[in-house]
Amino acid sequence: MNTIIRKSVLGVAGLAFAGGVFAGPATAHAAPSVESTPVAVAVQADKPDTGKLIPHGVQGAQSHVDLSDEQVANVKAIIAATKKAGMDERAAVVSIATALQESKLENLGHLGDRNDHDSQGLFQQRPSSGWGTVEQITDPEYSTTAFLKGLKQVDGWQDMPLTKAAQTVQVSAYPDHYAQWEQQAADLVAEHWNS
Repeated sequence: MNTIIRKSVLGVAGLAFAGGVFAGPATAHAAPSVESTPVAVAVQADKPDTGKLIPHGVQGAQSHVDLSDEQVANVKAIIAATKKAGMDERAAVVSIATALQESKLENLGHLGDRNDHDSQGLFQQRPSSGWGTVEQITDPEYSTTAFLKGLKQVDGWQDMPLTKAAQTVQVSAYPDHYAQWEQQAADLVAEHWNS
């Protein structure tokens, strides 16, 4: 009886081995175990590092606005244009913080009496200052690309506090106001950079 049990066990083991060999390695690894959670960890690792997004720490009190779907779409357009320009996450943070200050991420047209000269779009760029036509500066990709082109021309912008980098491009009457949006801009880049 002992011989029969041993042969049966060896036969089952042989079938299991043969099944694994004939099925190939893909079948052996097809069903992930409950313990294979590194996939979630890998996704988290793809999020930009806070130290890269805010290398100097935030300056001063921070502001925050709740965003509509249209504003989130503008965030995604800014990120896409930043990637297309070959620039990194920090450039996206500077761009989004600038657009938060200038327009609260709303693609503004001419505001009549409330308009600052002829400023329009996400970055409140002015056709009369050479930023492009009204149609161009109210296009999120174009306006972001124009802003980034200006940012690239600022020597050492990567090492500057956000407000100084933004101000050098924008030449605002309120140069320190960009800093208040750095945390929200960094949070938005962290959330949408890989989406």
